[in-house]
Amino acid sequence: MSRRRRSVPWWAVASVAAAALVLSGALPGADAAALGARVGPVLAFVAALTVVAELCGAAGLFDVATDAAARSAGGRRWVLWLLLVAIAVASTVLLSLDTTAVLLTPLAITLARRTGTSPLLLVLTVVALANTASLLLPVSNLTNLLADHRFRDADVGYVGLMWAPALAAVVVTVAVLAVRGRHALRGRFAPGDRYVPPDRPLLLVTGGTTAVMAVGFVAGLPVWAVALGAAVVLLAAFALRRRPLPVRARDLVPWRMLLVVAALFVAVETLHVRGLGDALAALAPDGTTAGALLGVAGLSAGAANLVNNLPAYLVLEPVAGSDPLRLAAVLIGTGVGPLLTPWASLATVLWWQRCRQALVHVPVRAFVVQGLWLAPLCVGAATLALAATL
Repeated sequence: MSRRRRSVPWWAVASVAAAALVLSGALPGADAAALGARVGPVLAFVAALTVVAELCGAAGLFDVATDAAARSAGGRRWVLWLLLVAIAVASTVLLSLDTTAVLLTPLAITLARRTGTSPLLLVLTVVALANTASLLLPVSNLTNLLADHRFRDADVGYVGLMWAPALAAVVVTVAVLAVRGRHALRGRFAPGDRYVPPDRPLLLVTGGTTAVMAVGFVAGLPVWAVALGAAVVLLAAFALRRRPLPVRARDLVPWRMLLVVAALFVAVETLHVRGLGDALAALAPDGTTAGALLGVAGLSAGAANLVNNLPAYLVLEPVAGSDPLRLAAVLIGTGVGPLLTPWASLATVLWWQRCRQALVHVPVRAFVVQGLWLAPLCVGAATLALAATL
């Protein structure tokens, strides 16, 4: 009998490759340290936020929210969908696209199963708005946080410049999704029995902690520290209430995925210091005309879908130079554009993970087709709205 061959875990391959790039000097030590300082807090934020999401689900917060949404819709599926849209936009704007992917995807799946609505429609709505509604505030997208200091250095108000592109992206997204999902939104449903949480005090602590976390994000506090504090509070609450964790402690944090994302950062930064940034800058059109801004946004969206929006932003940041309008175009491309590939944004990666955990099959074709509709329309509309501010 032949021995069964074990494949090498993909996260191990990525980690070894990243370490080799650093140890060999392909990525100089100073550049590696600077990269760690910029992306370390991003990865810490995602890790802590995932813990918060797992514990919120175990406490029944998602079930309470879906129960309220189902009853508020009055049995009408299109009203239910509009409520989900409103929640997704608010969550993305105030709490970040990664928060929406982690917290709202389980809620959408529970809502679909409770009301007999298409799970595919609802989860595709969540992932679309997690990306396209992420322009309005610095906290809405981690790329915005990376860019915010550049706007301040140029004495330009972030919201004053980005509100029109943000509104355009959301309006186009909702319109496209409504047209494409119109058949699945017909009909009515029965709300079912009212949900009773298993531990009401724990539920109240979970809801309060999540609300305080949202306030901390909006107040501009370091998002990784706020999310980490919320995770610690909820872990302590579960221990005090003697409630079991929803998964094994080592599985609360998606460490395998985080290792791969970190390795991707290292690989892209290595290419950057070896001339990739200069090559991309040469491809970008000069100026701040509508055509030039569309070119910058389109290049940024293409890079985000090719590698991932966070490393793509770091590579393309020099393309903007010192011009806030060009920097805003880069943010539109890397924020609204990553809708075509499953790895294009960290929020999309987290969303796929949540769907798989809930045993919801999302055909790649359905995801890509939706992205082919949304990416060019939303990026184009947001960029033209930006150009109209000239």
